[in-house]
Amino acid sequence: MNQTDYWNSVANEKRFTTTFQENIFCKYVDKSAKILDVGCGYGRTLNEMYNAGYKNLVGADTSIEMLNRGKREFPHIEFVQSSEILPFEDCFFDAVILFGVLCSVVNEDTQRNLINEIKRVLKPNGVIYVNDFLINDNILYKLRYKKNQNEFGIYGVFKLDDGGIIRHHTEDYIKELLFGFTLLEYKKLQFKTTGGNISNGFYFIGSKHL
Repeated sequence: MNQTDYWNSVANEKRFTTTFQENIFCKYVDKSAKILDVGCGYGRTLNEMYNAGYKNLVGADTSIEMLNRGKREFPHIEFVQSSEILPFEDCFFDAVILFGVLCSVVNEDTQRNLINEIKRVLKPNGVIYVNDFLINDNILYKLRYKKNQNEFGIYGVFKLDDGGIIRHHTEDYIKELLFGFTLLEYKKLQFKTTGGNISNGFYFIGSKHL
């Protein structure tokens, strides 16, 4: 089962948990800005943004079942199905958010292609806001990482009990992946996972180079 099939299969039961730091985001993105949520899932973060006053919102995801759920729960949000190529023109958005998406994209080339697509659809000086999960040092995660390292060839990748594949990253890797953006803010923090565990995480806010 590939990752899109997995997310289709769990679309109606998953509850996403990474937090939207609106008090930080609003320093860099106006409420009238055109904003894209890549890997939006069922639109939980988009609805938070809508309630905070951001109205020009679009959510894109590869999972049709996640999008169908979003359309049911949040009919005031615009949702579109996407692939590895985002279905938007160059320099179309003022800001792009990427929440808890890198963790479900194990392959590094796919991650880099995704970041390049985000750069393409962002306007010059447009803002990217990423949050995701980092490598943990506790025994629970260490055992998970070690168990799956031989299969995937990457320390930090592990399988969920329901069949999902998740990747936690090092800070150095994240900074290298996002090197093409001018850093505005970065903070390490903790998030609750969809399974109810606590994991290291981060948020990164940057702007597209001119």
